[in-house]
Amino acid sequence: MSTSDNIHPDFPGILQRSAKEALLKQKAKVLWMTGLSGSGKTTLAQGLEKRMHTEGFLTQILDGDNIRAGINSNLGFSSEDRTENIRRISEISKLFLDCGIITINCFVSPTIAIREQAKDIIGPEDFIEIFVNTPIEVCEGRDVKGLYAKARNGEIPDFTGVNAPFEAPANPNLEINTAGSSIEDNVAALLAFIRPLVQA
Repeated sequence: MSTSDNIHPDFPGILQRSAKEALLKQKAKVLWMTGLSGSGKTTLAQGLEKRMHTEGFLTQILDGDNIRAGINSNLGFSSEDRTENIRRISEISKLFLDCGIITINCFVSPTIAIREQAKDIIGPEDFIEIFVNTPIEVCEGRDVKGLYAKARNGEIPDFTGVNAPFEAPANPNLEINTAGSSIEDNVAALLAFIRPLVQA
């Protein structure tokens, strides 16, 4: 007998998502921000969360570094570990979704396949893909974590944008370029797009 034979999910017995959304007076969605390191994903997410909070929305940010410091601290950056990283994040996002919470995710998630995996787990009707399309020279110029410099010195193998590819989304729900525009303007554009999707 396998371990899975002893697992019996009781989803019908759990209070349904619709009841929780009614309590929170919002529609739950997963906002999936993808883009190069330094593109502005986390800054945008933090600004968006603050604006949404003032409007009465309950949100939760999931960010790459924070997740890897905690629940995914045992994972590296191999292809297999990146896939598992996104799988776990997607399952966590789905739990927040079922609680009626708007989840704002900030992950490089560099390949189309890995983002499709996330969409399959979360559900295409609730997965909102946001491409933070900032040119690599701008991202590298910021380099607040010093990662690009380390990658170019050979200290970080398989670093997206330097020695590993980034596959841009073909049809994101929204595309934002943080170069040449203010954080406030970009957050306002994000909020204007998202608000109708999450209003009850």
